Amino acid sequence: MTVPRAERPIDRHVAALLTSYESAGGLNNSDAHNLPSKRAVGQICEDLLQLLFPGFHDDDAVQQASLLELTHLRMDRVVARLTEQVRRGVRVGNPKKPTGRTPPIMEKFCESIPGVRNLLRTDVEAAFDGDPAAIFRDEIILSYPFIEAIAIQRLAHQLHRLGAPIIPRMMTEWAHGRTGIDIHPGATIGSHFFIDHGTGVVIGETCRIGNHVKLYHGVTLGARSFAKDGGGRITKGGKRHPEVEDHVTIYPNSTILGGETKIGAYSTIGANVFLMQSIPPHSLVIYEEKQLNILDKNARKSPDAPEWSI
Repeated sequence: MTVPRAERPIDRHVAALLTSYESAGGLNNSDAHNLPSKRAVGQICEDLLQLLFPGFHDDDAVQQASLLELTHLRMDRVVARLTEQVRRGVRVGNPKKPTGRTPPIMEKFCESIPGVRNLLRTDVEAAFDGDPAAIFRDEIILSYPFIEAIAIQRLAHQLHRLGAPIIPRMMTEWAHGRTGIDIHPGATIGSHFFIDHGTGVVIGETCRIGNHVKLYHGVTLGARSFAKDGGGRITKGGKRHPEVEDHVTIYPNSTILGGETKIGAYSTIGANVFLMQSIPPHSLVIYEEKQLNILDKNARKSPDAPEWSI
């Protein structure tokens, strides 16, 4: 015989929460398949960084003699964990229907990893050549947040390109949380890419960025506006974000918006520029200084000095 449990003060809070589960639909996933795991995706990102940069994300030195076996072990672990998360992602919306999409996605993703490493080598070179504070290339891999952000984005971009849903965005948001750099996995980014400092950079889904592009902190490459359907809802898809051609530099806190906006090659965008139009190659875009006053603070202490407001 089951003995009734004595009612506790917390019981009414549990009952209210259960009621909210029923009334606030869209926030629950009970009686359904497992969703992708944020914790698992974060661990996969850590494992992928070890594959990309052996010895840089390890407590102990990686010896050449053990590299073959170690790489086999790491690849096996990444493939097993990532396959499970991709499978969960492709089944969102119809959990009982096998799709057959996961194995070819994973096969092509694994093929892409050496190419991603080659691109990352150019990114490290761009940082070393573009930052006078960089003394060693190892320093860049160990301490520059943009390397972690672009490494994960380049891998996530491969998954995104291959049609894996959800997981690529989870990967780049993991990197965003660690670095303050928000790059959508859909963005296409060429070689020799460098983000100096990095904090607050936002690069939208449909951005196309060429080779040898340098950004500073606070740069936004965003959407100008969103098309809406007859019901007033935002229409998904479409080119919404700018194109940045080769050898462009964009200085801190500049905002460039619009899917039709193109920044011509070899251009420089100065700090704090707000731009919603295309510019031709070899342009310099700046705001001229206006009403900038430099005052002598010592003169303000004189009893005969005029009243100044700041």
